[in-house]
Amino acid sequence: MFLNCHSYYSLRYGTMSVEQLVEKASQYGADALALTDINNSTGMFGFAGECMKKNIKPIAGIEFRKGNELLYIGIARNNEGFRELNQFLSDHNAKGTEPDFPAPPFQHSLVIYPLDRYPERQLAENEFIGVKPSQAGRLISLPPALVREKMVVLNTVTFAGDGDYFIHRNLRAIDNNILLSHLRPWQCASEDEHFRTADEINGIFGLYPSVTANTRRLIDDSVFSVDTDSCKNRKIFSASRYDDKLLLEKLAWDGMLYRYGKNNDEAKRRIRHELEIIDNLGFSAYFLITWDIIRYSMSRGFYHVGRGSGANSIVAYCLKITNVDPIDLNLYFERFINPKRSSPPDFDIDYSWKERDEVLDYIFKRYGSGHTALLGTMSTFRGKSVVRELGKVHGLPKDEIDALIENPSASVNRNSVTETIFSVGQKIVDFPNLRSIHAGGVLISDEPITCYTALDMPPKGFPTTQWDMYTAEEIGFEKLDILSQRGIGHIRDCVELIQHNRGQKIDIHDVGRFKEDPDVKKYLRNGETKGCFYIESPSMRGLLKKLRCSDYRTLVAASSVIRPGVARSGMMKEYIYRFHNPGKFAYLHPVMKEQLEETFGVMVYQEDVIKVCHHFAGLDLADADTLRRAMSGKYRSKQEMQRITDRFFSNCRERGYSENLIREVWRQIESFAGYSFSKAHSASYAVESLQSLFLKAHYPLEFMVAVINNFGGFYRTWVYVHEAVRYGASVKLPCVNKSTYLTTIYDKDIYLGFVHIMNLEEKLARRIEEERIAAGPYSDLNDFVNRVNPGLEQVIILIRTGAFRFTGKQKPLLLWEAHLLINKSKPEPSKPLFFSTTGEIKMPELDHNNLIDAYDEAELLGFPVTLSWFDMLETSFRGQVMASELFRCIGSRVRMVGHLVTIKYIMTIKKEMMNFGCFIDAQGGFFDTTHFPQSLKSYPFRGSGTYLILGKVVEEFGYPSVEVEKMAKLPVKKDPRY
Repeated sequence: MFLNCHSYYSLRYGTMSVEQLVEKASQYGADALALTDINNSTGMFGFAGECMKKNIKPIAGIEFRKGNELLYIGIARNNEGFRELNQFLSDHNAKGTEPDFPAPPFQHSLVIYPLDRYPERQLAENEFIGVKPSQAGRLISLPPALVREKMVVLNTVTFAGDGDYFIHRNLRAIDNNILLSHLRPWQCASEDEHFRTADEINGIFGLYPSVTANTRRLIDDSVFSVDTDSCKNRKIFSASRYDDKLLLEKLAWDGMLYRYGKNNDEAKRRIRHELEIIDNLGFSAYFLITWDIIRYSMSRGFYHVGRGSGANSIVAYCLKITNVDPIDLNLYFERFINPKRSSPPDFDIDYSWKERDEVLDYIFKRYGSGHTALLGTMSTFRGKSVVRELGKVHGLPKDEIDALIENPSASVNRNSVTETIFSVGQKIVDFPNLRSIHAGGVLISDEPITCYTALDMPPKGFPTTQWDMYTAEEIGFEKLDILSQRGIGHIRDCVELIQHNRGQKIDIHDVGRFKEDPDVKKYLRNGETKGCFYIESPSMRGLLKKLRCSDYRTLVAASSVIRPGVARSGMMKEYIYRFHNPGKFAYLHPVMKEQLEETFGVMVYQEDVIKVCHHFAGLDLADADTLRRAMSGKYRSKQEMQRITDRFFSNCRERGYSENLIREVWRQIESFAGYSFSKAHSASYAVESLQSLFLKAHYPLEFMVAVINNFGGFYRTWVYVHEAVRYGASVKLPCVNKSTYLTTIYDKDIYLGFVHIMNLEEKLARRIEEERIAAGPYSDLNDFVNRVNPGLEQVIILIRTGAFRFTGKQKPLLLWEAHLLINKSKPEPSKPLFFSTTGEIKMPELDHNNLIDAYDEAELLGFPVTLSWFDMLETSFRGQVMASELFRCIGSRVRMVGHLVTIKYIMTIKKEMMNFGCFIDAQGGFFDTTHFPQSLKSYPFRGSGTYLILGKVVEEFGYPSVEVEKMAKLPVKKDPRY
């Protein structure tokens, strides 16, 4: 009798998860249950799975609302009806309109209108009126024929128990963005929306047996079946599966000639083997669709990086999906094929942030919007956001909410209101809050996507599923990740800049050449990697130096070793030691030597976790992979995770391992599994790093300009500008006659782009360049004002930035000119002018110096160009030693002066804060610092600036750093502008 049930996927409305909903229904003896969440079908497949466990018949539906107003409930009579409801909702979402009233003439769905509002016309065969238990008394006044033929029980379920109504009211206040006390009854559910026994319902409608009989007929007439075994992805790329097989073979063998030449027997063997597996498992279309996307993007000149477990595949390498040679790195395709994972290995395809949307547009147009969707994701109520949302609806001022978040345990922050906030907050933690878009997941479906979900239309402009990647995988979808990153953007831009600035064409895909390039090896070994994709952070540069990395294989390992879990577990340090001392350590167990000799007994890659779970603990490959994925957050079932964890420990004990050994191996698995990369993924990143590094080593100025223009590096812009100067560039302030919107380069002169000038309007910045291209350079300020017609404020910003220095006039004079040229008000005749309106401007002598320019630049660009940060200090002291001299000072206490580059925050085991700092010295060298909790408490960082540092020089594996004892921010010269 439950045809209208809400789960917490009725966002900011429902109070039960689908598991709780079904469990509660089972307690009330329900034999059928309809999930009808508000304007979505997010939870349907999880709900159906839970119903089957409890031997309850699942019924699919959607409750259609316009704002807070209930319009009607759609109940799917079958799976085609579920598609019909999803399609109806999707069409309205795509148009940005509310659902219609009355309902459209559904062919495979039933419609239940509320008793308070139903069409005045004659109801269609599939249309009914729902009567709530509280409304049963009203039936006596209605036409008997209507009651007999069209009335059904509408026992709406929103709450499991008494306390849920208060939770619901809090959620409704959040949703309506009003105070809890301002909620109106029509904005909330009725308090009686809970389960009732069959006897209770029959008793309430005892005088109207036709109503309960009609309800039972509807239930019996509705069927929803779930198929989680078959693959839902598009199954055929060409004309048939056999044609797909032939096409993939053709492309793979053609690609082998490009990648390996004619006579590579190992390549031939692997290709034959993979093609057989791919065909047997029906993955040919998946590979061909990915190849088709790559083919399109390459035809447009877009760069891409293919990664993910699919990079283990030699077929993918031959199809140019990836640039990772699986033979070179001894990668095995089968490692990601196991009995429980009948889906293909996943491909993650990275594009430049500028080009990703064009690739997505192609995919939707090539495979049809009805069969293609972006993958959704769900943001939940968590952490500070819960307190902030509840604080607002309970009427707390912002400063009190901030204080409560900052120090929730303080007695001053505890009262009856805050206790309520924390109590409610604990109950809604992990409740779905908003539907959003997955970072890059795309689904290409064989059947229309609406067979499985309604689609949202977010601002991105592409249809998006209402459920997330977990549901997608559970029902048989394999996503294709089309991602964006700025590393690819700077590689492409750099190649274009080299051709423009030097007339040289670079084959950026000649990775084999980059691997053997002596300059690339030298830069790797020295950690000279700032600006290079993935390997530029202080910690990564330190790791490269400690490993003395100079080859591709070591770089591949470093790309995974640097991940957080490895460092936190202490195994990064152990890996470096074993790397340099391969004969001076003991393996934890002989299995570790057998399986992990390549990585010196340390689990570096995801495959290593699988190998240890399988060979050491005896888990089958399916459970080993499930455990790895669960630890990395890609598997939702906590029960399954616990089952496999218990199996791991019981198997180890059966094998006679000591408890200490078992727990140490488990500790290492836990630290690695959540963060480590697959070897193929690390290899893909390493290829991109090599491409960046080759460009930096041979074309450093163009490379730095490209990094600056992509705005996505690890450091702030001034660091890359500084790096360009280190490599011989002459960095120029923006100039209206030389600069473009982005930073540009002429030989060795780098002109900063207008985009870096704070508060300069983009429209004006682009107009400056367009007018200059159309009519030639500007002769002076007057010419500029007449041609571009800027506002006074904008001209002042340009003058203060130095954009008119080509005129040879000082800023004060230019500012006077600007006010004269753009002054809109006429001066009063009685007041004398300080300057003449004709001929040369006469003005008093005004002081002007480089320090004024530097302060203007720091204010408007974020960093000085005319002077360095160090030139602006009051003191002339630049430190006892420079970064380049640290190695000869090991064990000594030194005083250094450094400008802060970046800080890394770490929480110790004792829950104390410690920091790692990165500084730049007056000669441009970088050095790293460690700030232990006691030192940090006494001498904390005080924002960006230049610091005097006293500390002890230490080294680890040949890499020096400074353990800070004392630190003080140095004062700068007074700003002469004020």
